[in-house]
Amino acid sequence: MKADHGHRPDDDPHRPQAHGPFPGDATGRGPAEGHHSGHGPGHGPSGGGPAHSEDAHHRATPWPQARERAERAARAVPAPGAGTRRAPVSLPLDAALGLVLAEPLAALTDLPSFDASAMDGWAVAGPGPWDVRDEGALAGRARPEPLTDGEAVRIATGARIPQDTTAVLRSEHGRIDDKGRLHPAREVGHGQDIRPRGQECRGGEHLLPAGALVTPAVLGLAAAAGYDTLTVVPRPRVDVLVLGDELLAEGLPQDGRIRDALGPMLPPWLRALGAEVTTVRRIGDDANALHRAVSRSEADLIVTTGGTAAGPVDHVHPMLRRFGAELLVDGVKVRPGHPMLLARTRKDQHLVGLPGNPLAAVSGLLTLAEPLLRTLAARSAPEPYALPLQSTVPGHPYDTRLVPVVLRGDHAVPLRYNGPAMLRGVAASDALAVVPPGGARAGQEAELLDLPWAAAGIGVCFT
Repeated sequence: MKADHGHRPDDDPHRPQAHGPFPGDATGRGPAEGHHSGHGPGHGPSGGGPAHSEDAHHRATPWPQARERAERAARAVPAPGAGTRRAPVSLPLDAALGLVLAEPLAALTDLPSFDASAMDGWAVAGPGPWDVRDEGALAGRARPEPLTDGEAVRIATGARIPQDTTAVLRSEHGRIDDKGRLHPAREVGHGQDIRPRGQECRGGEHLLPAGALVTPAVLGLAAAAGYDTLTVVPRPRVDVLVLGDELLAEGLPQDGRIRDALGPMLPPWLRALGAEVTTVRRIGDDANALHRAVSRSEADLIVTTGGTAAGPVDHVHPMLRRFGAELLVDGVKVRPGHPMLLARTRKDQHLVGLPGNPLAAVSGLLTLAEPLLRTLAARSAPEPYALPLQSTVPGHPYDTRLVPVVLRGDHAVPLRYNGPAMLRGVAASDALAVVPPGGARAGQEAELLDLPWAAAGIGVCFT
């Protein structure tokens, strides 16, 4: 049966969620999260009852392997020469922020391209004192006349150095006497405060490799090196299909219908993961409409919400079979979010089926969509890191748990309200802690998955 996109009416928002196994039976297995909706419990031969759940659990992929499989799926997409994956594109600098360089960035000129003053002061020639010429040297002007020994000329930061200049004397280090002669307040070294041509790089020198993320600093470097455009890997295109007749797009939940939490959440989250969201469409519980939407999609990735179980209105699996898709991941041993799936619908297109419960959908995003999109966009994987947990986190007997945490100093603090239908915990969190089967004790280190807005480079992520 189809999953709930909002908060389940039987979830008490004031009930702690981090300090028990899972809502459900005494084994800690609990109900299949993401399967509760107004369509009924969905038990029975085809409705996700005990036998079906057991089969699904045996079929499910362990969490680390599921992420690796998503990366491999993206790497298997044919290269641009095969006429499938989009080729690199040339974009203006301001449109390239957050993308990845498709080719090395080589300097188009020397940096700096001429000998320049590093400070405001005087360009001087030979030992002092010096006679100061009337004219000055300003940035952006033609090179001044050459100096002769014993001469000085007023100069601004960034201005071209006159020929035969010995050094630049800073304004605060010089004094002009009543006869108009310049005296140094301290010894002046040869070449002092002169930026020589090519100090940073020479024309043709490689500044950054292919695969480097285009940050604001990279844009500045590219502009300084003479670039107007950059050749980058384009953003993967994503279509989002929101499933469920019970979902409301506005107003208060009423008459057994609930607010759609995933429609507003997924597009900006996917953009934060580096995707271009091309379509957000509400499909409802219509198998034919779902099949048409998938058939017509030209996106690199299709993301569906809910409908990944085996109830009477769970249409994702039947649609994939009808479509002839290759199922790469059919369930993951992770809580929340175990009914997630990954399929190859075409040789250059994939589908990630997210559970409908909000935190379960977040789990699916970080487990399957993030590694797939990151690989398609040619981004480097983040360096794994771990922090000790401030308190004990109970685990599932067999599955990995993803638990919202906030980072406080050198510890990760687990948050309450981490049930599969709850967003309250993740909305306040910095990361998700990866809790192994069996749980983690206080002080034990746990791997952390940063949320895009909590990681460095938020301005890059959301462009």
